[in-house]
Amino acid sequence: MIDQSPDDTRGSTPRGWTLGKTFVSLHSRNFRLFFIGQTISNSGNWLTNIALTLLVLKITGSGLAVGLLASCQFGPILFLSAWAGAIADRSDKRRLLLLTQSLEMAQSIGLALLAFQPHPPLWGMYALAAIGGTLLAFDNPFRRSFVTEMVPSEDLPNAVVLYSMIVNMSRLVGPALAGLLIVTVGYGWCFTIDAATYLVVLCCLVAMRPRELHLRPPQPRGKGEVRAGLRYVMSLPVLWISFVMLIIIGILSYNFNVTLPLFVTRALHSTVGVFTLLNVVLSFGAIVSGLLIAHRTRVRMRHVILGALALGLSMLVLAAMPGVATAVPAVLLLGMTGILFMTATTTIVQVDAKPEMHGRVLALQMVLVGGGTLLGGPLLGWLADVAGGRAPLVLGGIAGLVAAVFGYYASRRYKVI
Repeated sequence: MIDQSPDDTRGSTPRGWTLGKTFVSLHSRNFRLFFIGQTISNSGNWLTNIALTLLVLKITGSGLAVGLLASCQFGPILFLSAWAGAIADRSDKRRLLLLTQSLEMAQSIGLALLAFQPHPPLWGMYALAAIGGTLLAFDNPFRRSFVTEMVPSEDLPNAVVLYSMIVNMSRLVGPALAGLLIVTVGYGWCFTIDAATYLVVLCCLVAMRPRELHLRPPQPRGKGEVRAGLRYVMSLPVLWISFVMLIIIGILSYNFNVTLPLFVTRALHSTVGVFTLLNVVLSFGAIVSGLLIAHRTRVRMRHVILGALALGLSMLVLAAMPGVATAVPAVLLLGMTGILFMTATTTIVQVDAKPEMHGRVLALQMVLVGGGTLLGGPLLGWLADVAGGRAPLVLGGIAGLVAAVFGYYASRRYKVI
């Protein structure tokens, strides 16, 4: 049970509440509620992501179909996130999240109704995936910029890292539960349980204390808000260099929803259970890496470059693995390096950017991630169809190395390394 006593604030922390440096941001009650709700809800999201990917692969047997699904899920981010970021900078993020999370719960209910049918229509799953992607385009900048309002400024780097860990802790539970449910009671229950998890996050949002939020004056509505965000990013080398690296990696490397199931089924010739196992191992590696990063009070461009380099090498290592036993440690390494790159990129954005620009800059980051999936998902799925399940991993590894080389020389030129 969460303590809701009025003295549970940062200024008067109870004696019994002893958190180390790794979890310092959890001193803030609102962030604790957010952390609990999002961890449970994200577990449900991964439950849906895994189940939907495997259901489409089961129906079609096509890597391209899986890639198109990823485009439906993340493509709307490319077109809508920048606008959503501008809305986040001038709005009450907590109230917006209550709306988006409620609508996402309805979308999960729709997927459950389809999956319980004897022959689920592929077009219906694509349509609901696109609706979910549209909601995610708004929900993501609202959630990520809300993190800056729940903790004091000195705890922000730690809160950003712990927020990134939420996704990876969820991936320990979500994929494992998806594998169990799929082989026992079927796909429909995966989406049903996901819908139920939204009730937890809604309760946590309602239970927050608005007076304890670190609110900043909302930005006035005006013309050219998105263009102003773009100009701001281009004015700071540390931002635009990391974003160029993100474009390269987002298109060709960071599409594990597409590359991992195809690697398991096409290269290792294994089953849903093995795919679930590798997803859990991937997430465990990400959590370990996230805990190590959480100790740092400052993240610099060299950490982004190191993350890109390590991600590229780990993808090449995984592509060379001959069987499941050798793939497990390679996937563990991939999870560690992937979160190092993504967390370092996100932390730089949220710490180095001006607070009044957080929504737009974070939304632009999501545009790049969504655009990468929109383009890279079908491309990598097609590549697996024509060249085998290892080919997307090889291409992703090379892309990671290219991004690291670009980041190194660009950062040296602009003296931001």
